Amino acid sequence: MQAYERFLKYVAFPTMSDETSESCPSTVKQLELAKYLAAELESLGLTEVKLDQHGYLYATLEANCDTDAPVIGFIAHMDTSDEAADSPIKPAIVEYNGGDILLNADKDIVLKVADYPYLSKYIGNRIIVTDGTTLLGADDKAGIAAIVTALEHLIASGKPHGKIRVGFTPDEEIGRGADLFDVEGFGCQYAYTVDGGALGELEYENFNGASAVAEIAGVSIHPGSAKDKMINAALVATEFASLLPQDQTPATTEGYQGFFHLTSIGGATESAKVSYIIRDHDMEQFQARKALFAECGHKINAKYGPGTCKVTITDSYYNMREKIAEHMYIIDRAKEAMGQAGVTPLIQPIRGGTDGARLSYEGLPCPNLFTGGENFHSRFEFLPIESLDKACQVVENIICMAVK
Repeated sequence: MQAYERFLKYVAFPTMSDETSESCPSTVKQLELAKYLAAELESLGLTEVKLDQHGYLYATLEANCDTDAPVIGFIAHMDTSDEAADSPIKPAIVEYNGGDILLNADKDIVLKVADYPYLSKYIGNRIIVTDGTTLLGADDKAGIAAIVTALEHLIASGKPHGKIRVGFTPDEEIGRGADLFDVEGFGCQYAYTVDGGALGELEYENFNGASAVAEIAGVSIHPGSAKDKMINAALVATEFASLLPQDQTPATTEGYQGFFHLTSIGGATESAKVSYIIRDHDMEQFQARKALFAECGHKINAKYGPGTCKVTITDSYYNMREKIAEHMYIIDRAKEAMGQAGVTPLIQPIRGGTDGARLSYEGLPCPNLFTGGENFHSRFEFLPIESLDKACQVVENIICMAVK
């Protein structure tokens, strides 16, 4: 089976995670894809296929030769973002010859080169798109498809290889993908998350990340007698947001620049809540951003009274570069594998995080490989089939070169 065919099967499963849920996985529907994948891995001949109660799926491709090659892991996540609808996904394959792509004639939804100029890089490619009403799910079902297809090719070819471990996780999009990952049981010297974007991306440094919430307690009273009594929590929430730097958001920053990202705001007179993610590559600046967020809460309380604003900040992950720097040979091997596949490595920082960032801090060095997708978390997400095929080749090359 070709990788894109496998991918199209996977996207038929809606797998959006839910940050408001306290269960793991956060949504039952992730388990449906996990069960399908478990059966598929078993049918390919993998062993030790285990789907645990929390939705983590592990499997082993045993070595087929006498070798002292390291045990290598490949990891991808099954859930999708809640930034766009996850069903019904209606993928289509476009033979792209340039220009805008009409995604949905009925709703006049168009993927425009003016909005996404890098679309022109893919002239001559076959591109998988949506109908413009949902995300596609290439983040990270493309990664799963690349890993499984690479293993299938490897088994069919009979090429010598060492022991390979596979791990598919739930809830990465809500920052919990590594929470219950069994690093010790995974038993790898190192691993790669296959969870990157455009062709050639190779990432081993990422943002330090935290989630931050400000809960506002208001005082509700009839508007007719509210003078000097009412504290409108919804208005205070917007005031809190205005205290943060307005030029340090995802829309105004790039590269190594950090940001405060307002992910939700809501409430009424009695109570309100603002939720943020805080990101910075530099640890000192990361700590300063968290301190500034907390200081905004102190300012609100100083103005409206103690207890008006409750701030909660929770670290999500840290920059993996600190850990990967001790194992740069795994980056060199990925670069060599890309070269063998005719892919130019594009090494750049992740303006976000992956499961690999946390796993690296738990003793499993875990940089990130591309899948080929673009516009993740968007109704305009797309996946060039040729880029996905290259991702498969890179995974296979990494495995094969380890036995040399």
